[in-house]
Parts: sequence; C-alpha cells; structure tokens
Amino acid sequence: MKLRFQADADLNEDIVKGVLRREPGIDFQTAASAGLRGLNDLEVLTLAAEEGRILVSHDRKTMPQTFGKFIQSTTSPGLFLISQKNGLADRN
Repeated sequence: MKLRFQADADLNEDIVKGVLRREPGIDFQTAASAGLRGLNDLEVLTLAAEEGRILVSHDRKTMPQTFGKFIQSTTSPGLFLISQKNGLADRN
C-alpha cells in the first residue's frame, strides 16, 4: 500500500515542495489542489480520509482534539502534526 498525503491549508507549502523535490514519487496533495481553503477541521479530515490520505498539518491548537473525536466514529489513515519551528534548509 502506497502512502498518500494531504497538506492542510495551514501547512507551509515549502514543506510539500521540499518533500516532492527529494522524493518525486510521493503522492502529496496541496491544500489548494484539494480545495481545502475555508473548510473546518472536520471537513478537512473527512476529505482526507475519503481519499485515503494522511493529513499533514501545523495546527496543534484544534486539530488534535478534532482528530481524536473524528477517529471514534470514522476510519482515517492518520494525522501528522509538524512544528512550524522546524528548519526547511536543504540538508544532505
């Protein structure tokens, strides 16, 4: 099974670009291409789950609680929370 990722609307798009530059074969959809702008957490989680994608987000404020409630009744591939303080430098 191939892992598929969905960027949340708050995710720095440089992260998506950097991942795809290093591993072009990774299926990592941007928030813009998925039409996530303006959707609430539950709607975003639902769309990602329906497409079998792991949601990748910076939202440590509301997403963990919403995700916890979401997985009580719905199957989800998962959620990755990434700190905004991580460096984006190209390291070898």
